[in-house]
Amino acid sequence: MSKLSTTQPAILTIAGSDSGGGAGIQADLKTFAAHGCYGTSAITALTAQNTIGVQDVLPTPSDFLQKQVTSVLSDIDIKAIKTGMFFDASNTQAAITALKSHYSTNSSDVTGSIPPLVCDPVCVSTSGHTLLEPNAIDYIIEWLFPLATLITPNKAEAELILSRRKSAATTEALRSIDTLEDMLLVAEELLCYGSKAVLLKGGHLTVLPEDVRDVAANHPTLQVVRDGIMPNGENMEILQANLNSAGMQLVVDVLCELRDDDRQKQTTTLFCHPRLESTSTHGTGCTLSAAIAAELGLGSNLTNAVRRAVQYTYLGIETADSAIGHGHGPLNHFHSMGETVIPKITPTNPYPFTSLLIHRSAHVWKAYVEHEFVKLLGRGTLPSENFIHFIRQDYLYLKYYARAYALLSAKSNSFPAIDSATQIVVSVLQEVNTHKKFCASFGITEDQLARTKESPATAAYGGYLIDVGLRGDTTLLLMALLACLLGYGEVGLWLKKNVKTGDGGWVIMQNNPYFQWIEDYAGERFQRAVRIGLETIEAHTAADPPSPNRFKEWYAVWERCTELEKGFWDMAMNLS
Repeated sequence: MSKLSTTQPAILTIAGSDSGGGAGIQADLKTFAAHGCYGTSAITALTAQNTIGVQDVLPTPSDFLQKQVTSVLSDIDIKAIKTGMFFDASNTQAAITALKSHYSTNSSDVTGSIPPLVCDPVCVSTSGHTLLEPNAIDYIIEWLFPLATLITPNKAEAELILSRRKSAATTEALRSIDTLEDMLLVAEELLCYGSKAVLLKGGHLTVLPEDVRDVAANHPTLQVVRDGIMPNGENMEILQANLNSAGMQLVVDVLCELRDDDRQKQTTTLFCHPRLESTSTHGTGCTLSAAIAAELGLGSNLTNAVRRAVQYTYLGIETADSAIGHGHGPLNHFHSMGETVIPKITPTNPYPFTSLLIHRSAHVWKAYVEHEFVKLLGRGTLPSENFIHFIRQDYLYLKYYARAYALLSAKSNSFPAIDSATQIVVSVLQEVNTHKKFCASFGITEDQLARTKESPATAAYGGYLIDVGLRGDTTLLLMALLACLLGYGEVGLWLKKNVKTGDGGWVIMQNNPYFQWIEDYAGERFQRAVRIGLETIEAHTAADPPSPNRFKEWYAVWERCTELEKGFWDMAMNLS
């Protein structure tokens, strides 16, 4: 019989049923669907279960479980397999027998013909109780692990598995996993059970950013992925500077995998994300392993599959509806299918809209922030005529900028919004005085400064600001103003970050004729204005979330102004 080929990758889950819908095959099938995969299942047990607990369990007869697995495999082209909760030894043995029987008929090498298999060794409850008979655990270790592409134990499960290996040299020293260093050692030790890779989950261990830093320093080949920890990209100093990360707790998952080119060597990756204070965590392990299986079925390599699955699970917790059930509720498995254009504000990502703007415009934003004009400023080697030309034109531009913020104040309909725009105008007026002082230091009088003719770049940019202010709504005008405010704040912090010290910075502060310019834009006064701008735009977009088309309009203005800002540096370099 030829197998049915589906247009979506077909994934098989062998796990228990959760009548409450948050874990087990219900969570697996939702996860497969959210990834665009076709879900199939073989049920190991029925549970009477809700968000509060498990009231009863009815195991599937072992012969019937074997028939379920065989039935699916004989008909559908399965691209990946995930195993979850088994009930007892005979139940476990039946599933393994079905897998080995099917794939051994197609190849003399079962491990070579079986599709990617993710084994979630569900053998310890959250409260610490062993869920499987000891001989069932032994079956999983001896027969299922060697078939697995990946095993995904949590802390308690890893400790239990290690205790079953009587000859393990490190078992006595690692009865408990208490530190991130312990996790690295245990993940490597677990590879000895025959799987190609181990993902040791860190949800039950508290880790601080400095712990990750220290471990990374001690293990130079270690790869560290910091998804969800700001800033996540280049030229985001303004976001990092305004994020209060003091005392931030992390969840760190450790992936240890054998290299394809050398089976004696391992590569290890840490996946770090902020710990979420949430009760919507029921089914987290099931969801994560199912997401990894789906990603593998879609063709991802293992590292990317784990990274995407970790992020998917994290967002599932972060966006979950806490009103479901009276205990630990389920994740939001379909968060990626909503209409939300901008992620919601969280303690670890207080500026999601600004982050999205910078990410999307990364190429032009980098060209603006790291422009040659800025680099020469930092080194103190910018010819004085270029700086004088720039500062005189910037003085003229600030007239447009202050008027645009005055328009924003006029368009605002609340006192906090009016106050915010007015404070920026006051900041601009202070900046004008700075320009006068700079010009005076280079021999340019205030009268000469006032009689400076506008360059085409100044007229184009200033005219664009006023045009947007007159024709657009409040948000559109905010978009036009942000590139200047945030960009100069970013430049100031970027230069300050790269001040020449013992660890190789290139920015010169001592005897730099542009020292005060750098200090002004990196300083507290201007950075306070940046904070006001960030908080204003984030509050505005959170209160009035855009449709995809509206966001496209906003982004077009942001990108255009970022290009005009870069053009301003170009003008200064060319003396045009």
